[in-house]
Amino acid sequence: MTSNPILSRLSPLRQAADRFWRIFSPQRHQKRPNLHQLGQNSRLPTFVLESTVAMRYLRLLGPLDWGRFPERDLETDWGTSTVPYASFAAACLVKLDQQLVYMSHLRQYLADHPALVWILGFPLVPSPDYAWGFDVDASLPTARHFTRMLRTEVDDFGHAISLDTKHILAWVKENNPKDYVQDRYDKTKQPAGDPDCRLGCKRRRNQQTSSKEPPPTPRANPTPANVSIGEYYWGYASGVLAFKSPDWGEFVLAELTLPFNQPDVAYFHPLMAETERRLGFRPKYGAFDAAYDAFYVYEYFHRDDLPLDAAFAAVPLSKRGGKHRQFDAQGLPLCEAGLAMPLKLTFICRTTRFEHERGRYACPLVFPELTGESCPIDHKKWPKGCVTTLATSVGARIRYQLDRDSEVYENIYKQRTATERINSQAKELGIERPRLRNGQAIANQNTLIYVLINLRALHRVRRKKAARDSTV
Repeated sequence: MTSNPILSRLSPLRQAADRFWRIFSPQRHQKRPNLHQLGQNSRLPTFVLESTVAMRYLRLLGPLDWGRFPERDLETDWGTSTVPYASFAAACLVKLDQQLVYMSHLRQYLADHPALVWILGFPLVPSPDYAWGFDVDASLPTARHFTRMLRTEVDDFGHAISLDTKHILAWVKENNPKDYVQDRYDKTKQPAGDPDCRLGCKRRRNQQTSSKEPPPTPRANPTPANVSIGEYYWGYASGVLAFKSPDWGEFVLAELTLPFNQPDVAYFHPLMAETERRLGFRPKYGAFDAAYDAFYVYEYFHRDDLPLDAAFAAVPLSKRGGKHRQFDAQGLPLCEAGLAMPLKLTFICRTTRFEHERGRYACPLVFPELTGESCPIDHKKWPKGCVTTLATSVGARIRYQLDRDSEVYENIYKQRTATERINSQAKELGIERPRLRNGQAIANQNTLIYVLINLRALHRVRRKKAARDSTV
């Protein structure tokens, strides 16, 4: 049998590469193992095993169950090889981990590491001109297509959780104090650089004008006394719900990105619903800041079959809502004279964010009938009697009855460090100032940031377990 003179001149590596690109051609792309399967299979090409970068990301990303990643039909003829969602999402995790600013930087990083392109599962364009058997540049989407996928195509353990939000500045000139912008904080004038961002306030405080302050210049507006001072930005906020394991660290359970003009409480119900779905049960404890001092937060964690300190929301009592209230054993509010006020009527309140039932409670000396007795403290509203209005929810009562000086309350409230640490990690990964100009792209990138944070936490757990096992 006459040998092929061309093949005889090819090196063994080239022959192996030639066989490789025939096996892993784009037509057979769906049969290629995903990252999770690759992580459990030691039979990898030599050029992958010899790549430090590829093996590092195989260890980092492999624990995710990529087989359950939502995918589109990869057999559809789009005029070119279809990029799987899973490959794109994995590449975005690499981008975040490497802290690459632009998609063009990500594409160049992938082009510099062919073995990484292989393990991420991109459809390969075969070519015998390369030792690894495929043309890396031709196998990768353009930087613009990467950006388009982020904008339009990525879908979306414990009993004590915490919730907090992180502000995100939109990439618009209105957020740059060095750029002159007329009516910078006019919420009716949408920035041209981002159609989805909204104007919001990061923090607000009341401040009195000091008499020692110098007089204003002719062009400056005088600051009145008792003004509300705030930090305003155009952008978004990311709500994250996390839990903290004393032995293993912090983990993200749910996240949600909304425009910056949404209040903190807008995150509560969606995040709690998603958390309950993922855990399979309702958490017993929650830690929140004073922005979540609302009756429905306390109501969510309350259990009728458990003592008050066995399931509750640890939330500081805000200054709003008037004076402190007390209740009798049946849950009726007490007036200033210490008398239980009976429920006179109920109505549906539709003036707040969440429609709910409210009750009007009246003086027991005049309702349901006149008793002929006088008010023990001769209240200024006597003889008509006092009237108070509260939500009929049990949470409205628990808000005042919660013992915020107890040890159990303090221990639960400390769980807020979980979200603080998560937000700190997210900031290091660039969540605060994304170089994106679209709300959906920012929301998708935020999801990927939290996935990467969980992946890193998972690997820390595995290292700790391995260290413990080695000492046994």
